[in-house]
Amino acid sequence: MSKIKITQVKSRIGASKIQKANLDSLGLRKVNQTVEHEASNVILGMVNKVAHLVKVEEVK
Repeated sequence: MSKIKITQVKSRIGASKIQKANLDSLGLRKVNQTVEHEASNVILGMVNKVAHLVKVEEVK
């Protein structure tokens, strides 16, 4: 599997409870924080739910 780099680019203020929980599960707590994860279906599903708050890049 490939790795993806996820960066939070917008604040979680005003996001729903589920979106905040997804950010927490991804390991994102602050704006401009970046984490790397394997591109599994579970991770991609969480990223899809908070796509308006994060930026996703593929790591080579």
